[in-house]
Amino acid sequence: MKLTGLFSLLFLVCTFCNAQRSETEAVKQVVERFFEGFHKQDSVIMKSVLANEVVLQTTGRNKEGKTLFRNEKISKLISSITSIPDSVAFEEKLTSWSIQVDRTMANAWVGYEFWLNGNFSHCGINSFQMVNFDGDWKIIYLIDTRGRAGCIEDKG
Repeated sequence: MKLTGLFSLLFLVCTFCNAQRSETEAVKQVVERFFEGFHKQDSVIMKSVLANEVVLQTTGRNKEGKTLFRNEKISKLISSITSIPDSVAFEEKLTSWSIQVDRTMANAWVGYEFWLNGNFSHCGINSFQMVNFDGDWKIIYLIDTRGRAGCIEDKG
């Protein structure tokens, strides 16, 4: 009888872990899909993973070391990305992942390097807040840091 109880408990724990892993993977896929649209300059793809209302913010430091912080409209970001001319090559390389999920809320903390025309530009963190709307994870909030300090040694 005790052995049956132990197997039942292990089954429940494994089921929970697999469900948690699949939700974590689903959140990661939303971020990857956003950047697929970003790199293809495809507004339809980017918008497919955004909620109806998205808060977009940026923070960093200016040359004097003062903290900068600004709010932006997600439509402005999408417009600026889709209007980059073909003569400009850009890539945001995702370098690290930390994803947390609790019920209908998730956070993806994603490190990145930004490259422009093959040259390192800056690095930082993208922090995506998401909500699961009846089975669909959507980005509701995005804040990023930007800077050169603390980036890869030979590029910072």
